[in-house]
Parts: sequence; C-alpha cells; structure tokens
Amino acid sequence: MPTDVHQHLWPPEFLALLRARSAPPRLDGWTLHLPGEPPYPVDPADHDIAARARLARADGLDLALISLSSPLGIEDLPPAEAAPLLTAFHDGALDLPEPFGVWASVCLSAPEPDPGAVRHELARGCAGLQLPATALLDAAGWARCAPLLDALAELDKPLFVHPGAAPGTPDAPAWWPALVPYVQQLHAAWFAFRAFGRPRHPDLRVCFAALAGLAPLHGERLVARGGGRERGRVDCNAFYETSSYGTRAVDALVRAAGIDVVVSGSDRPYAAPVLPDLGAQAAIHALRTANPARLLGPTKGARR
Repeated sequence: MPTDVHQHLWPPEFLALLRARSAPPRLDGWTLHLPGEPPYPVDPADHDIAARARLARADGLDLALISLSSPLGIEDLPPAEAAPLLTAFHDGALDLPEPFGVWASVCLSAPEPDPGAVRHELARGCAGLQLPATALLDAAGWARCAPLLDALAELDKPLFVHPGAAPGTPDAPAWWPALVPYVQQLHAAWFAFRAFGRPRHPDLRVCFAALAGLAPLHGERLVARGGGRERGRVDCNAFYETSSYGTRAVDALVRAAGIDVVVSGSDRPYAAPVLPDLGAQAAIHALRTANPARLLGPTKGARR
C-alpha cells in the first residue's frame, strides 16, 4: 500500500469559510493572508480535488494523508473561530475520494485541550492526530497535550508533528519560514519529545515532519553535552517523514536512526515527492509501504 503521509488539500467548505473571514487567516479570492506575512497567491489547481486524485495515482499511491496546514494558525484561534473551520476541514477531507485519508486536528486555545474531540474524529476514520510543533516545544507543551496523546495511545493511533505558525520576518526571502522557523520548531519538538514526551507516553507512535529538522543527527553532540549515553539505541516508534529532503539528508538520517523509521511524505502541493537513491529498491519499499504501515497501525490508518 504505497503511502504519502504528508499532503495538503483544502476542501471546498473549508475554502468558503476562509473566504468569509475578515481577519487572518483568510482568503481573498485565491490570495492567502496570514498574520505578519505578505499575501500569498494560492494556485487553484493545488486544491482541485479531481486533479489531485489523478496526481496521487500517477505517483503510484494507494494512500495520501491530508493534514491541516498548521502554519495557518487555525488550531490557535479562539474556540468559537476555530471550531467551524476544523469541522469544515474534517467533513470535507473525510469526504475526499480515494486515495485520500486525513489526519485529525484540534483546537489548542481552549483552557484545556479536548481529548473527546480527538476520539470523535478518530472514530470517524481519521488516521491519527496532527499537532503543530509549536505546541510541543518544551515540558509544559507535552504536559498540556498529554490528555490528547493518552486518547491516541488508548486507540492505538499515531501522532504527526507538523511545523506550526511562524512569525513574520521583515525583508526575509520567501523560503525563510520553511528553512528557519519550521526547522527550529521541529528540532526543539524532537528533543522535547525525547526528554519529556516519550517518558510519559512510552508506546505512542510519533512521526515528525521534515526529518524532525534533522534533530536526530545531533546524537554525538547530545552525548558530549551530557544528554544521554544511549546514542545507538533507536526508538522504533519514532518516525521521520521525508518532505523536502533528498538522498543526502535521508541517507544521513537512516545512518542515525535506521531505515525502519523513515516514511515517505511530500508536503504536496508545497513540494514534489522525492524518492531518495538509497541503493536498493527494498529501501523505497520500506519508505513508501512497510514503514508507513507500521506507523499507521493495523487498520492502515485511514477511512477507505
């Protein structure tokens, strides 16, 4: 079951609500407005459902998991604003044709995160829960989200850690958010997971987007600075998704963590799929088929 664990596709109901908003995040036609960022022209073809389904099949996929774009900041909106957007996203994404599945998202601005919302969306067929890395940067973040992760563990579903909203940087080039704050967020969330998340949730399957900002490559420095002596021990339930990286980075991650925890993801439409040259077709089978199946669990993680 070849799988891409990381794509984005905005259903029509979700688009309509973004266009109805008067404050960011909002759409003006096909121009996206986010707080502190310049207007971003969205390509309508990126959210053409039939075209994207054809593209997924042309990529040889049996499953493409759609996630909410956490950099939009919807999870952090006040509950009354976040709720209709989250409902529209889930309803529309769960109604997408094959080969699409969906990651659930939840409002994080309420006084306490609601594990019942996670259970509800998982019962409807979501593959697991996506959280923005900005919610998991430290001990307090992992503790606050613990009830959500308990619900995941109870239902044997995985967590997907995705970059969150990035503050605007004046005069920065267009690639800046993807290369600086996104990577920094994932790097911090991975180390916070190692220090605080994994002890609290020993069996939870977790997947970090974009190779966790390459955080696992810092094992030697971690040992040198007193962060642990188990550099060679691999966490078989911590997975790394490959979007925007190629052969050199993926090969380095494989050397640090092993091939069994690397899963294929593209971040389409923001990046095209890349199949790294790891020297054997069996490696591609691991990244696209065997490893995603272990990440997502016995149900293959999606409503079909």
